[in-house]
Amino acid sequence: MIEALTSGPTILLVLAALAAVAVAVVAIKIAIKLAVRIGIVAAVVLAALYATGFTDLGFLPFF
Repeated sequence: MIEALTSGPTILLVLAALAAVAVAVVAIKIAIKLAVRIGIVAAVVLAALYATGFTDLGFLPFF
C-alpha cells in the first residue's frame, strides 16, 4: 500500500497529502460540533434535574 503511494509522481503525493489533511479537518469539525451539542444537552438535563429538586446524583456511577 505504501509503495503504491510513494512510487507515483510527486503531484500525486501532494494531492494525497492534501486529501488526507482535508479529511482530518472535516473530521475535527464534526467532532467539535458533536461535542458542543452533547455539552448543551447535558447542561439542559442537569438544569432540569436541579430545577425539579433532584440534586442527588448518587445513582450515576461517577458521582
